[in-house]
Amino acid sequence: MEFINTYLPYILAGISVGGQYALIAIGYTMVYGILRLINFAHGDIFMAAGFMMVYLSASMPLYISIPLVIILTVILGFLVERIAYRPLRTAPRMSIMISAIGVSYLLQNCAWYLTSGLPKQYPKIPWISASVSIGASTTTVVTLITPILTIVLIVALVLLIKHTKIGMAMRAVSRDFETSQCMGIKINSVIGITFIIGSFLAAIGSLLYFTNYSTVTPISGAMPGLKAFVAAVFGGIGSVPGAVVGAFLIGICENILKIKELDMTTFSDAFTFALLIIILIAKPTGLFGEKITDKV
Repeated sequence: MEFINTYLPYILAGISVGGQYALIAIGYTMVYGILRLINFAHGDIFMAAGFMMVYLSASMPLYISIPLVIILTVILGFLVERIAYRPLRTAPRMSIMISAIGVSYLLQNCAWYLTSGLPKQYPKIPWISASVSIGASTTTVVTLITPILTIVLIVALVLLIKHTKIGMAMRAVSRDFETSQCMGIKINSVIGITFIIGSFLAAIGSLLYFTNYSTVTPISGAMPGLKAFVAAVFGGIGSVPGAVVGAFLIGICENILKIKELDMTTFSDAFTFALLIIILIAKPTGLFGEKITDKV
């Protein structure tokens, strides 16, 4: 019983954070699966969703501001793809990667300019910010609902990919970009929908994440974005189930390192990147990744 009371809060926090990383990681892995592009701006879209919530909730009720934040985040993700990536569709891969890095810094600098760089207090969402007791431990409702909501969204996404026409098109494009285009699949539409889905999940992840970490800054998306990217690589980038498993493992492990008795809080972030190095050395394709053979 003492073990549960001592360690349960850390395990629950790890599962919760892992779910939030998973929602971000899916955006990375879906875009990479179709475009072979690491969307470095994805973490900053997550950060922008946090700021939108701060400002919109100050002037309108939550039942309006929350759906509006999700819609605006989806629009932002779509515009990033439309403006920064689509014109470079036939350009060398390095050009697209540089564009992604540029968009990331552009969003960060816009946030610095618009917010003066000051941390903003994230609003309390009454029905998920409340505290709840589990035995002798106290946690928040968001910690408990995050893994459930994450699993529901992932199951819905997998069903969409496996059993819908747009899902079939996504799978075809991820397998062979050029052949799919020749077969009449509208590549731009498929890619646009992929960014829309990724941005939608990032907006949901933002609501859950900033409810726990209650301040938003222009660099708030950097570390969650990097950890979600590591989770995607760890699970096998391009694989949705792999990204989810990787995210939950990273979330749980980094929170276990924060247990007082272990006294390794300082290394909780370093652990994530050490894990990335180890997995790339041991299994470069990740846990669930498939080996890709480039055609000559």
